[in-house]
Amino acid sequence: MSRSGLSRQEIERRVHALGDWFHNLDLGGVRTAPDHFLGDYPAIVWRAISDALPARLDGRTVLDVGCNAGFFSLEMKRRGAARVVGLDSDERYLAQARLASEVSGLELELRQLSVYDVARLGERFDLVLFMGVLYHLRHPLLALDLLHEHAVGETLVFQSMLRGSQGAFPVARDYPFDEREIFDHPSWPKLHFVEHAYARDWTNWWIPNRAGAEALLRASGFEPRAVPGTEVYLCRRGARPTPDGAVYPARGPAAGEEGPP
Repeated sequence: MSRSGLSRQEIERRVHALGDWFHNLDLGGVRTAPDHFLGDYPAIVWRAISDALPARLDGRTVLDVGCNAGFFSLEMKRRGAARVVGLDSDERYLAQARLASEVSGLELELRQLSVYDVARLGERFDLVLFMGVLYHLRHPLLALDLLHEHAVGETLVFQSMLRGSQGAFPVARDYPFDEREIFDHPSWPKLHFVEHAYARDWTNWWIPNRAGAEALLRASGFEPRAVPGTEVYLCRRGARPTPDGAVYPARGPAAGEEGPP
């Protein structure tokens, strides 16, 4: 029996009723995606980054943007987070996360919202997870601007698929108008646009190289620090480098102020 009192047979029935799972969770001994094309995903990512995150999150608030079936949200609760709010635009993934929360006995607050809607929450969180979302967005820089403006209180945990050069590039503050060759350098910050599909997924829109991901984060006011050997960055919320930021909504509450009711 699971912590929820559900039998293995009942868990299996409910897991199958919710269709294909992208997160391979262990729900009372039932694996939700045992044949995942990425292996034991996202546990393989968690094992690579868990030591880089605080061992305890007691009293802290966490927002998981694009929470899917809730793997990372549940790990945050296991580390003692006072509140974990999970957002996803897909109701099926949220239903999976509700089942995972029920079986594990760990409370999650789940809402059907996209990253573009974070201002509706009206609060900042100590820790914000933004894992595996950026490349699915048509407007990735806007998403990061909105997270900086409305959601991130201290730290953003960011992960994106990366393609192209993995090298760093020392970008100057400015270049003359007749400079052209620099844009052909393999490590110039880039976003690769996918017009049709990548990996049979039409929602893969923009895929950065490593320098591009880091530049996007800095341009939105974050200070990225890479977790070695991964595509993950721990980002302190800093000051925005330019006065222009999120255009919708224009401005969030200042530090210490409450958001809209």
